[in-house]
Amino acid sequence: QHQHQQQLLTLLYFKMKADRRNTAHNIFLQFHRHTAKSMKDLAIEEESEGEDDFESKPPSQAEAEPNSPFEMFHHVMKTGVIYASSRAAKHGFSMADSTDSWANMGQGAPETGPLPGAPTRDFHMNIQDAELEYAPTTGDTELRVKVADYYNHLYRQDKESKYTHENVCIVPGGRAGLTRAMAALGNVQVGYFTPDYTAYQQALGLFMRISPSPILHRNVNEALLPSKEFAFEAGGRGLGAMLLSNPANPTGQSLEGDELEAYVKISRDLNCCLLMDEFYSHYYYDGENASPEDGGADDDSNWPKTVSSARYVEDVNEDPVVIVNGLTKNWRCPGFRVCWLVAPKPIVEMLGSAGSFLDGGANAPLQKLALPLMDLDFIRRDTWALQRHFKMKRDYLLTELPKIGINVKWEPSATFYIWADLSALPSPINDCLVFLEECVKHNVICVPGVFFDINPREIRHIQHSKCINFVRFSYGPPMKNLTKGVEQMGKMISYWKKHQITSSTYAQTSM
Repeated sequence: QHQHQQQLLTLLYFKMKADRRNTAHNIFLQFHRHTAKSMKDLAIEEESEGEDDFESKPPSQAEAEPNSPFEMFHHVMKTGVIYASSRAAKHGFSMADSTDSWANMGQGAPETGPLPGAPTRDFHMNIQDAELEYAPTTGDTELRVKVADYYNHLYRQDKESKYTHENVCIVPGGRAGLTRAMAALGNVQVGYFTPDYTAYQQALGLFMRISPSPILHRNVNEALLPSKEFAFEAGGRGLGAMLLSNPANPTGQSLEGDELEAYVKISRDLNCCLLMDEFYSHYYYDGENASPEDGGADDDSNWPKTVSSARYVEDVNEDPVVIVNGLTKNWRCPGFRVCWLVAPKPIVEMLGSAGSFLDGGANAPLQKLALPLMDLDFIRRDTWALQRHFKMKRDYLLTELPKIGINVKWEPSATFYIWADLSALPSPINDCLVFLEECVKHNVICVPGVFFDINPREIRHIQHSKCINFVRFSYGPPMKNLTKGVEQMGKMISYWKKHQITSSTYAQTSM
């Protein structure tokens, strides 16, 4: 029987080798190098018994890129959300589907419709002829002024140094902003954490002047790196820049208060540029102020909790802090593709130059349409409504996921993500890649944790990813999608409790 199993595995290996378009299997092998080795050993045994035409490369290398007639292009790996969506598409998922038949808990965007208690948004447009022209690569001046006012009002009222429009660069999306920043950096090491936002892998690997440098936690049970450790790592490595999301995607943890202030001071003292991705800075659930619905004042004296490194910048034109934010998450308008970087004036000038050859600037009419969204009274009222609504969804998942055997590593105080621990689930669905494959069969989407174990240019040799037993769930979608997702995952988990196999066997037979 054992010999028959070996023969079966070998045949499956050669079948897989012949079909290099099997993306799911290729990704599985990439994060299961021990599996690839065992499969290679089986194939070598068969070769010694008379088989020929065997490449000696292990599958993790031989299957690294699909065959393509366009050899002048390199294989571009999908980011986590796109990979998960593509796997779901194999089972009928479509972003255009309005039937609510899918629970898309993988999406990296919030629900965009009206929220209870939120101010109305008028999206009617009357485009003037002048708005059909290119916008400046640093953005519409009127919008830049409003962005500067937003940071000054929320975080810098007691500071002598204030942001102006010259400290703001409007960009066509957050990733475009990060790409501009990377293009403008010189020959420096750029530090990064894992897990963190999946698109950092491509952003950090795109420009050869940049040397990505992973920053490791001495204590893997800590969600955030203490500032003393950051000072040691940044100073010892001689980092020129540090890229991080705060609050963090995917864990929902937040640097704030004394620790965030210390990070800004360290960057100032070491002249290390902090690239602060603050896209979820309105999604906090542990603020002390009472919302107007709970009896709090409904005026400028009572703001919901938000966090930004802008509070701890001493001189807006001297401190090396670059903030990335925009309408995508906090204003729930991802389709606008209107975002911004806030930075010292000389850096903004460089970012504008980078935009002239990278993306050409943000959409001119939508920058005008965004102006009312930057009114301070609108932001205050909208953020109160956002936090009430998303906290309800967060609390639902924190209650229901453990009931079906999915644990939460760190309770999120911010963002709209849960970093879920699958290790208590039966095999093979305790493996995040297998978990996704089974989820999409039940019309549920999540993002496998390995995509957050970012590895630009594969500078790290990862034998076993520390994120293999984790997935990211988004509570960005409406509540009805979340209840459907939990229900469907519960059924799927119940099945595998009775039909356990190894993840390697699953990969050979089902991926």
